[in-house]
Amino acid sequence: MENEALTLTLWWPDQPESHGITVCDEITSDFISKLPDAILVTIISLLPTKDGGRMSAVSPRWCHLWRSTPLNLEVRTPPCGYPVSTSAITPAVVSKIISQHPVPIRRFSFQCFLEGDLYTQLESWLHSQALANLQELDINYQCPHQCSEPRNPLPPSVFRSASTLLVAKFSYCDFPDEVLSFTNFPLLKQLSLVDITISWEVFHRLLSGCHALESFYMSEVRGKGCLRVSSRTLRSIGVRNAFKEKLELVIEDAPCLVISPVMSANWMRTVKVFCLRSSGLELNAVLNILRWFPYLEKLYIIFQRHNEKDKKNDPQYDPLHPIECLQTHLKNVVFKSFVGYEKQVNFARFFVLHAKVLKKVEFEVYGKCNTISVAYHHTLLKVENRASRDAQFEFRSKHRRTEYDAHIHDLSVADPFAQP
Repeated sequence: MENEALTLTLWWPDQPESHGITVCDEITSDFISKLPDAILVTIISLLPTKDGGRMSAVSPRWCHLWRSTPLNLEVRTPPCGYPVSTSAITPAVVSKIISQHPVPIRRFSFQCFLEGDLYTQLESWLHSQALANLQELDINYQCPHQCSEPRNPLPPSVFRSASTLLVAKFSYCDFPDEVLSFTNFPLLKQLSLVDITISWEVFHRLLSGCHALESFYMSEVRGKGCLRVSSRTLRSIGVRNAFKEKLELVIEDAPCLVISPVMSANWMRTVKVFCLRSSGLELNAVLNILRWFPYLEKLYIIFQRHNEKDKKNDPQYDPLHPIECLQTHLKNVVFKSFVGYEKQVNFARFFVLHAKVLKKVEFEVYGKCNTISVAYHHTLLKVENRASRDAQFEFRSKHRRTEYDAHIHDLSVADPFAQP
């Protein structure tokens, strides 16, 4: 009925026809421009720069508001032959925007996908007054030959806005030792490090300077020495590492930690949800890690391609020393990217036969799931011998890759690894 009402012409009785109000005519007017300036400024500030600039063509009022709004500046250099993102701008126009926009930039995102050195340009932009009070910063040097050395070092000028940053992400670059004197982030709540090289001294100083840090994510980080985490405010940490080099990460002091995949039995009694990547060859290594999480309730295992290096001589599981979470707390296990080869089946079968309070076991399977394939998996997993008679089993098809790390910083949900 609401949509139908939009097409009606409303009349007041005993009034001349000229006093009628046509709802259709009202719809054609600019309702958005009737909003208060404060709301419009907020809307524009959340838009990518290109979209915000287009809005200024709506009316002189929008143009005035755009010039007085903190911008969301996304800079992209696409690979050869690829178009620029519709929400991003090219480096060629950055200097003009920075020089002509009188209000400081709110968010600056720079992604370099081209060969060549934009380091000097980036340094120049970061030294501008427009970028002196950033709230969000994303620096990504993801060049075509990103694994080659040497890679671009992180410009020291990125820390000019350290006192105002709330969110920071640094990718595909090296942290030089010279940044030690710049690392003080009193307001930073979210920090992501992706495919970087960093020494233990810089790592320790970086985290020590984050006095309000709540969420920390590191992926494919090359560390020189033992990387230690000490934070009185940290609530969530995500770690991903596929390098052949051993990464030693130690959590020394994190009393507020709620979700974590790493290494200290003294601080893991609050962890209820845990996500691990595994090739299916390291069952004993995974079980030894689970000993650090006695109150774990939900476990995600994301299967990935296995390598010979995954074959490790980890201590074998000893039934005489059972794992506490398997005995009393683990209620839900989710296996992602489950193909069903022998090692994966053996891996999953262990939880079926040993987790005594399981309520549900979920399998995300590549390909089709039908009655025959599900019955076959039930046989391989020995479901009839399951340790928890209440355990239910669910198989569902998945035909595309899911980015499971996407919500690691979302502390508003109890389970940031859950996917629809």
